[in-house]
Amino acid sequence: MKKKTEKHVAIYPGTFDPITLGHLDILNRALRLFDHVVVAVLSNTSKKPLFSLAERMHIIKKTIKHLERVTVESFEGLVVDYLSRKEAQTVVRGLRVVSDFEYEFQMALMNRKLKADFESVFLMPSAEFTFLSSSLVKEIAYNHGQFKAFVPVASYEALRRKFGIK
Repeated sequence: MKKKTEKHVAIYPGTFDPITLGHLDILNRALRLFDHVVVAVLSNTSKKPLFSLAERMHIIKKTIKHLERVTVESFEGLVVDYLSRKEAQTVVRGLRVVSDFEYEFQMALMNRKLKADFESVFLMPSAEFTFLSSSLVKEIAYNHGQFKAFVPVASYEALRRKFGIK
């Protein structure tokens, strides 16, 4: 059990390719519950992100620079191992739809099996972001559609550059 004087740190892991307003909504909700939140950007060679790890880290840092109780780090491997290294017990995950819950529930149970004191906190975004995903934003941007309303400025500019949008 944590002492009251200790900070309660939560880890918000993800690919964030790119970070969206939905991600920011979950991050701001997490800041209401925890003393500090680490946005942990996954470096996973089996995934083929649009943006490199360095680009994603840069976009996120630029986006959250005004948030004092948030840090951005990268990690690879199992989230439970990363939590152990950070001496944290809680992971924050966003749930948009029922299918998210099914996947996240399975992951939470497996992670708890791997690390007994592991806890998952599931947060629902505002209704305006329940449909939003990085994949959908990338698809719209790739086809030069209107996506500005779905992402922070840093993500918008990065997507414009990546897809040659004027």
